[in-house]
Amino acid sequence: MPINSGPIISGESWMPQTRGYHAVYREHEANHCPGCGRTHWLIGRISAECAFCATALPLAEASMRSHNGPVVIQHKNRDLHDWAA
Repeated sequence: MPINSGPIISGESWMPQTRGYHAVYREHEANHCPGCGRTHWLIGRISAECAFCATALPLAEASMRSHNGPVVIQHKNRDLHDWAA
């Protein structure tokens, strides 16, 4: 099957190679925050938020439901370039 480099069209419902890396919070696993590397999370109904840096990840179970478009999760402080030492 050839890799499609264009946008995802409604008829192409499952093409993970066009989506790229997709970080999700998985229940019953050690989940390291992609923002700071820590493992303390505040769990909600459809997402989990890092208790230290506020990076949010969708829950893997919630991601299995159909939805209108891809979920875009951005770090709360993505514009700040001051990193802790």
